[in-house]
Amino acid sequence: MSFDIAAALADLKDLLPPEVVVTDPDVTVAYSRDMAMLAPSEQPAAVVHARSTEDVVAVIKTAAQHGVPVHPRGAGSGLAGSSNATRDSIVLSLARMNEILEINTANRYARVQPGVVNLDFRKALEPHGLFYPPDPSSYDWCTLGGNLSTNAGGLCCVKYGVTTDFVMGLEVVLADGEVLRTGRRTVKGVAGYDLARVFVGAEGTLGVITEATLMLRPLPEPPATLVASFTDLYHAGAAVQAIIDAGLVPSLLEIMDGTAIAAVEAKHHMGLDLGTKALLLAQSDSGGDRAEREMAGIERACQDAGASELHRTDDAEEGSMLLFARRQALPALEALKGGSLVDDVAVPRSRMAEFLSGCEQIGVDTDTVIGTCGHAGDGNMHPTICFTPGDDAEYERAKVAFGQILDLGLSMGGTITGEHGVGSIKQDFLAKEIGELGLRVHRQIKQALDPQGILNPGKVF
Repeated sequence: MSFDIAAALADLKDLLPPEVVVTDPDVTVAYSRDMAMLAPSEQPAAVVHARSTEDVVAVIKTAAQHGVPVHPRGAGSGLAGSSNATRDSIVLSLARMNEILEINTANRYARVQPGVVNLDFRKALEPHGLFYPPDPSSYDWCTLGGNLSTNAGGLCCVKYGVTTDFVMGLEVVLADGEVLRTGRRTVKGVAGYDLARVFVGAEGTLGVITEATLMLRPLPEPPATLVASFTDLYHAGAAVQAIIDAGLVPSLLEIMDGTAIAAVEAKHHMGLDLGTKALLLAQSDSGGDRAEREMAGIERACQDAGASELHRTDDAEEGSMLLFARRQALPALEALKGGSLVDDVAVPRSRMAEFLSGCEQIGVDTDTVIGTCGHAGDGNMHPTICFTPGDDAEYERAKVAFGQILDLGLSMGGTITGEHGVGSIKQDFLAKEIGELGLRVHRQIKQALDPQGILNPGKVF
C-alpha cells in the first residue's frame, strides 16, 4: 500500500474537529520526542489529540488505509525514545483521554483512560481507602497509558511489583482499527492466552491502549522511614543483601551514590553530607508491630554493615521530605551540566555494589560524570551520564559510557531495562540480551498484529 500523508490528513480533518488535528509546525515540533536525549527523532506531520476510543479508531483506520506511521504518546516523560516521532508521521496524543471511568470498591479495581496522571489517580483513590502501588519517579506528571506501554515500575516495586502485576484487562485499538477487549474483572481467571500482558510493555508497537482495568490494594499505613549513610558502596550493598537475607520486604528500598547526593545538595541545599558515598533509604508501610519489626531489622542490617549514620522516623511528613532527595536525583544530575543520558539496568541484587563500582570506573575510563540512583530492593539501577549540550566530544564520550554500562549489566546476568523500555536507543543491546531466536519471535508477533508496520515503527527492535 502506498504511503500518502497528505491524503491521510485530509481524511482526518473531515472526520475529526479542527482543534483535534494539529498540523502547525510550531506546535508539532514539541511532540517530536520524549525525555531521552540520546534517542533520534523527527518532526511529525501532525498531532491528533484523541478524546475517545472512537477518535483513536478513526486515526488508526485512516493511517492503515494510507500506510502512514502512528506514534502513540502520553505525557512525553519516557526515557528511552519510545514515543519519538518519525518524518511524515502522526503523533497520537492520548493525554486528553484522562477520565477515571470507575472505582469499584467492592472488587478493588478501577477502569481508567490512558491519559490519567499517575499521581492524580492515587489521590482519587485515597478517599475510598484504596491504593495503586506503581509509582515511577515522574509519577506527578507521567500518565497511566505510558506506564502501561513501558511496564513502568517505581520506588515501591520491591514490595508491590511493576505495572503488569496490576493489570486485569485492557481495551486496545489494533493496527486495523478493530477494538480488542481482553482480560477480566475477577481475582482469578485463566481463560485463553493472557493477551492483556502482550500489550503491556510493548511500547505502542502492537496496539494503542485506550482503557485499562487496574487492580487496587487497600490503602497502606503511613510509612516509617529510615535513612542510612555509608562511606563505601560495598557496605551499602552488604546492607541490602542482609535485608533480603533476613526475609524483610520493605515497601521501598532505594540507593543513591555520592555523585547523586552531591547533585541533589547542589540544587536543593538540603544539608546532605557530601562525604557520604552511598545513601540507603527504606520505608515500611505495614503499620503497627509488623512495621516496627521490619524497621528494626533494616536498622540492624545497616548497623552491622557499617553505616556511618542512621536516622529513623515514624513521621510520614518527615519521611516524604527525606524521600524528596531520592525523587529529585535524576533532575539534579541533569542540572549538573545541562544534559544527561539516563540508563536503566537491572542486575542481580547480590552484584549491585559491584555494578555501582563498575559504573564509577566507566566514568573514569570515559572521562565522564556518572551519578547513580536506583531501586536497591530489586537491583534496578539508573546510572546517569552528565554532559554539556553542544559539547560534541563530551556527548560522544557519554554515548560510549551509556553502552559500556549496558554491557556491564549484561555481563553480570542483568537486563538492559528494568522499567524504561527499549525504545529507540537500545535495540542493539536487546539483540545481545534475547538472541536471534528471541528477536525472531518478537518479529513474528509484530507481523501478526501489525503487518503494515505502522504502529510506532523504529521502536524496540
